[in-house]
Amino acid sequence: MSLVDIKSLNKSYGGTQVLFDIDLNIERGEIVGLIGPNGAGKSTLLKAIMGLVNYQGHLNVFNKNPYQDRSAVLEKMSYIADVASLPTWMKVSDLLEYVDGSHPQFSLDDAKAALAKTNIPPQAKISTLSKGMKTRLHLCVLLAIDTPLYVLDEPTIGLDVLVRREFQDQLVADFHQHDRSILITTHQVDEIESILTRVVFIRDGRIRLDIQLSELKQRYSKLSVAKDFDLTLLPSAPIHTRVLPQAKDLIFADVDSGLLREFGQLTTPSLEDLFVATNSE
Repeated sequence: MSLVDIKSLNKSYGGTQVLFDIDLNIERGEIVGLIGPNGAGKSTLLKAIMGLVNYQGHLNVFNKNPYQDRSAVLEKMSYIADVASLPTWMKVSDLLEYVDGSHPQFSLDDAKAALAKTNIPPQAKISTLSKGMKTRLHLCVLLAIDTPLYVLDEPTIGLDVLVRREFQDQLVADFHQHDRSILITTHQVDEIESILTRVVFIRDGRIRLDIQLSELKQRYSKLSVAKDFDLTLLPSAPIHTRVLPQAKDLIFADVDSGLLREFGQLTTPSLEDLFVATNSE
């Protein structure tokens, strides 16, 4: 059974449609990156999954309708919107006590143990913490909640590379230790590429690509050739061409890499390359 099962989901605000025929399943044991530019529909899709907005189409989360059974769905889901969502007027210890009293799947002992591994004073007010410390605190709370699905909406935006790497490493370690799934949204594709098992590109309310990372090398190729290379020599046309000062980078979909290797340097495109290629007009 899928944790999240979406078929032909549409969403409009007034007369403006923002999601179009979304089909998406999230299975247990996946780390899925929902990647798209600002305004692509990522946050609206998350709101539908969490039961915060109504919609048209089929959407089940834990085999329930999230809009009708919101409380039951949210009890089995852990969510981070942004570090700014923490109640800054609270002390750190008060936050842990509050979550302990409000979430049935939260382990206060686990949260305290995780907090003890950081440099965050339990009696500090959250408002006095740096952004990196707030992120660490948020992660201590998140990992102490025993739920099958984590939903992270731009969780590390604006953080330096060291804090971001620490966040990702702890998240992946917990993922391997427990039988969970993780859904991460971002518009910074390069920030999360290394931890994903699957990527979903969304733009203008439509899913443009849904692929397992294990399939990326088999389906897509990146060929770097001289700037003056004659593209008519190629066995197939690229889906995207990027002209650089001294070269051209060509992205191919579903072309035998053996037919391309003789023309230049052949590599697997990054998710950033692929996102640009599949979202170019």
